[in-house]
Amino acid sequence: MAEESRIFDGLNERQRQAVKANDKRMLILAGAGAGKTSTIIRKILYLVFEKNVKPGSILAVTFTKNAADEMIDRLILEADKDSGEYAGILNDRTLKGDKRDFLRRQYQKKFPWISNLTIRTFHSFSYSLLSTYGSIDLDNRFKILLDSKADSDTLSRRVADESPMDIYRKALSGLVEDRTFLLKLKRYIIDYYIDEINIQRSKDRMYDLDKPYTTLNGTKVRSKSERDIADWLYSHELPFVYEPDVNFKDFPFNPDFYLPTLDLYIEHISDISHPIRDKEQQFKKAGKLLYKIHEDMNHDIRGFHQALERITAGKIDVEEKDPPLKFEDEFKYYHDKVKEFLYNVKQLNDKVKVENLDFLKVYERSQDHESVRISRFYQLAKRIIKKYTSYCERYAYLDFNDLLIKSLEILQKKSGVRQNIQNTYKHILVDEFQDVNTLQIDFLNNMLKPETQLFCVGDDWQSIYGFRGSEVKYIVNFEKYFPDSRVIKFDLNYRSSDTIVRASNRVIRFNQHLIQKEIRAFRDQDKRKIFLYCAQREEEDGVHFLVNKINELYENGYSKEEVLVLYRRTAQVFPYQEGWKKAGLNVQRKTIHGSKGLEAKVVFIVGLTEGNFPNVWQSDRIFQLVKEENIDLLEEEERRLFYVALTRAQESVYLLSETGNESTFIEEIGEEHLDRYNYYTLQG
Repeated sequence: MAEESRIFDGLNERQRQAVKANDKRMLILAGAGAGKTSTIIRKILYLVFEKNVKPGSILAVTFTKNAADEMIDRLILEADKDSGEYAGILNDRTLKGDKRDFLRRQYQKKFPWISNLTIRTFHSFSYSLLSTYGSIDLDNRFKILLDSKADSDTLSRRVADESPMDIYRKALSGLVEDRTFLLKLKRYIIDYYIDEINIQRSKDRMYDLDKPYTTLNGTKVRSKSERDIADWLYSHELPFVYEPDVNFKDFPFNPDFYLPTLDLYIEHISDISHPIRDKEQQFKKAGKLLYKIHEDMNHDIRGFHQALERITAGKIDVEEKDPPLKFEDEFKYYHDKVKEFLYNVKQLNDKVKVENLDFLKVYERSQDHESVRISRFYQLAKRIIKKYTSYCERYAYLDFNDLLIKSLEILQKKSGVRQNIQNTYKHILVDEFQDVNTLQIDFLNNMLKPETQLFCVGDDWQSIYGFRGSEVKYIVNFEKYFPDSRVIKFDLNYRSSDTIVRASNRVIRFNQHLIQKEIRAFRDQDKRKIFLYCAQREEEDGVHFLVNKINELYENGYSKEEVLVLYRRTAQVFPYQEGWKKAGLNVQRKTIHGSKGLEAKVVFIVGLTEGNFPNVWQSDRIFQLVKEENIDLLEEEERRLFYVALTRAQESVYLLSETGNESTFIEEIGEEHLDRYNYYTLQG
């Protein structure tokens, strides 16, 4: 009984129910500040010390190395309670990350029951599975491709010297040696990264464009048809002058194209062209060759090509081989656009993998799409992704998504491995379940037997990683995806004041796709309101207000660690940085996404203006062929993000907006929860 009382010490009734429950499929809906990590820790302790479960049969998975490390730290603290040595290590701010990791490993070994537990991220567990069992088609001495060193997780022993983007660049550099591919890529970059933007600006009357279309050699022309003619000439190494100044006999004028090497002129004739009878007379008088290409020759580009081929037939040395085009020369003005394009190709491939789809099937859909831009993008992306994939297979490289895909492939195709994993792990615990994606759900399902206990902890109100592929539907509809399951709701918030809890509850209920919960504040005696300051201009008096208020908090005894400034996008904090610098402040600042899991006594949320937060934008249609987006769901995720921001605070929240430009989220909080001030109020 002594051990039981220690395990359940400090838990409320619902937490006790969750820890003791033997249901085979469980979801613990733990709202912000409800003690979800404590519950997972106590669940592990209960299984090991009350139910005599072998630690080796327990698998706890989460999403980040920091979360996995925190779980291990909490277990070591429980085991080391009597000495308090490890608590001292965690509180020592002078210890660097590597040293702290080393000491963590040493203490794990000190307590065998902890070292025998499997506590991993999804990716590191997949890594260990592939290292142990190999892959269907891959050398088990594979290496991991990381986007940055920050992603190294626990995989540093086998990190490749290259990043995924390095390989995408290599794939592209090989493909652009193909003249046809290079010109198609250049045409795409110019059309959709240069001309499309300029033409839209012209339509919006930002400025007038007389010649809005850019040819492959950089010449500006008046129409798409003229652009197509110029591109054909360029691709056939035929130099041209666009609209040269000529005066053959009677008057000056500008024919559309002059080809100096063939000493001939081309006029493009369309419905909007001026009559050229007088011009034709001038060509005859001067003895110059004039060829006419009519717009109505054909409604597609082939008509122009055929006409141009007839014009130049017999005049070009067909035996002469076209000299190679140099990538650096062709893209010297567009390198940043090529980089953006290549990043989009990477994003596309990543999204296809996260959804566990066949790229070729997505590609086939793209070729039937009504958008020419989308079909052309996929034609280019297909060849780059094929090169990328071949390179990775050749050198046994896996990116983070590949880890899960290859591991899932093993579980699906090697029944012996699947049975071994299923027999080994009788209890699977998943932290932050609201962040799972389709690939991870498939992975979990292949590790489960009917008798396996799946114990998931999360909060649908805090699902904020849809842009990475996470799907809130898996937690909202948990009982659909995991039949015969039990759901326990934690309704106490131990972190935040009563006003913060009530206000955040009110905001989140504007969402439709959620599980209804009534979260209550454990500390319900604190009734201070949320402070709203509406600036004239946020980057001016808003910055001034924030700097003064933070200084005031420091003077009143708050430490820097007790104050947190949050913002939706990095760009929103730029105006504040100069103010902080002048005031000599050094302030804990995070994007709201980066603040997940953190808390502070006082939280400032800046940039609460329309268009900034909520900041709803649909991803490019290129990506929506992989996964269709719903604008309502995007708006709901923004609201969940605001909920996360509010619930980082323990005592006080300060909101910064602009008069007449307030975010809709401010209205959703409710006036009863706000202390509202503006520039004139404070000045008065």
